[in-house]
Amino acid sequence: MIKSAALGLALAALVSASAPMAASGKKQTLGYVVTKWDTAIYESRFAEECPEGLVTGNDELWWRGMSRADKDKFTNKGLAQPVDRKNYAMYRGPGGKDVCWNPEIVKDPPLRIVKGKTAYGFNLDGDDNGNGTAKSCKHEKFTSPEGVKGVDNQMYRILGCHYGWRRNGVLDNFDDEERRNSGRGVVLIEVTGVDDPQNSAAVEVRFYKAIDPFNLDAAGKILPYGSYRVDMNGGKPRYAVPIKGKIENGVLTTEATDFSVPFYGNSTYAEVRLRDAKFNLDLKLADGHAKGLLGGYYDFDKWWEYMMKIEFLVATGDWSCPALYEASKRLADGYPDKDGNCTAISSAFKVEAIPAYIIHQNQTADAR
Repeated sequence: MIKSAALGLALAALVSASAPMAASGKKQTLGYVVTKWDTAIYESRFAEECPEGLVTGNDELWWRGMSRADKDKFTNKGLAQPVDRKNYAMYRGPGGKDVCWNPEIVKDPPLRIVKGKTAYGFNLDGDDNGNGTAKSCKHEKFTSPEGVKGVDNQMYRILGCHYGWRRNGVLDNFDDEERRNSGRGVVLIEVTGVDDPQNSAAVEVRFYKAIDPFNLDAAGKILPYGSYRVDMNGGKPRYAVPIKGKIENGVLTTEATDFSVPFYGNSTYAEVRLRDAKFNLDLKLADGHAKGLLGGYYDFDKWWEYMMKIEFLVATGDWSCPALYEASKRLADGYPDKDGNCTAISSAFKVEAIPAYIIHQNQTADAR
């Protein structure tokens, strides 16, 4: 059902709500709903960041290891498409074990990783040279497209040469489309304590999960100024970690904070658990739209949990779980354990949002 801005205002009279407002001399609250959430992949025109080529996928590795007779048998003499034979390809471990759920049981050729010098993201450990700190392992740094040095984004290094995560790849494009069409995993952003939407010295930012689907027009376009109720748990909003920030010249920036963000994509619920996360959001785009970047150290176990859940997309996303797992463990750069092995991967995500009314209810709501 499409809710109008007027309905949002009516509900706001009954419960605490927020939406972008003009400067009035009083503290204001800005509300947004996230419309796009994509892995921040920097791509040159001719994939020069991937000099070894794009990665070898699971299907090709399975196919290479078979005799001619087995190739004919299990691929219907080459007529079966990779997506139709993915179950054979996935169970190529010893004893027919699943190599995505057991990525260490086979040794695939090394993952082809990004060798370029440019990436989106933030300097998360404060070291420009990549020598490693108390909270990071030694690793190679990037420079941002704007020329800022010391950028940490090892997730891009391991995913940037995969078809599935590059422009028009299945992973992020399907995520955004699925959230819009299903209404699941709708994420809200609330900015409180705003003196002026252009310049405010001290604000607080919170991410929420909504229990309402997107407000869509007849063409399926997400409408601005829709009303969204916050998902509650025992009378308290889920997530909602307060993040200190400021607004300068219409751009919101936040301090490094540990927090989690709800995520739904590829028919899977997940949680993006970040440490030392930073967020910037340009609030001065046309029609109240906002666009920015979220980055932090992504907990490895949480990330790999999501990767195991989406193994059904291996054939279309074109990746090898064993090669990806090995490279991710080796290139992880955040929060070393007692043995010196890092347990998190520096990451960055591109975020787009539009104005919304965020409605706070003093009741428990079931997660959608």
